[in-house]
Amino acid sequence: QVQLVESGGGLVQPGGSLRLSCAPSRRFFSSYVMGWFRQAPGKEREFVTGIKYSDGSTDYADSVKGRFTITRDNAKNTVYLQMNSLKPEDTAVYFCVVHRSPVIHTTPRWIDYWGQGTQVTVSS
Repeated sequence: QVQLVESGGGLVQPGGSLRLSCAPSRRFFSSYVMGWFRQAPGKEREFVTGIKYSDGSTDYADSVKGRFTITRDNAKNTVYLQMNSLKPEDTAVYFCVVHRSPVIHTTPRWIDYWGQGTQVTVSS
């Protein structure tokens, strides 16, 4: 059983920044993708970003491009999501995810492992 331990959520004002972290309980290799989904109240879970272990390539939802950045620290076996210029519509529970695939999937049905979620609230 794989555990994905998330941290870094909280309350931030519009225009502010937060950094989320995700530390898996095991190491993944080149055939895997790590990333983040989010779910706002009353809405479906949606793709935010992903990063491929094979070559470090990334993908982002249009709504976060230019504001969010996903990175990984192989030595610490941790993936980070830097969120800048946050907007109230970014308010959601953010889930760290892992799936085994040569491509970055953007729909929940392809996800193999989910974290427990961390709340991000953007409000003045």
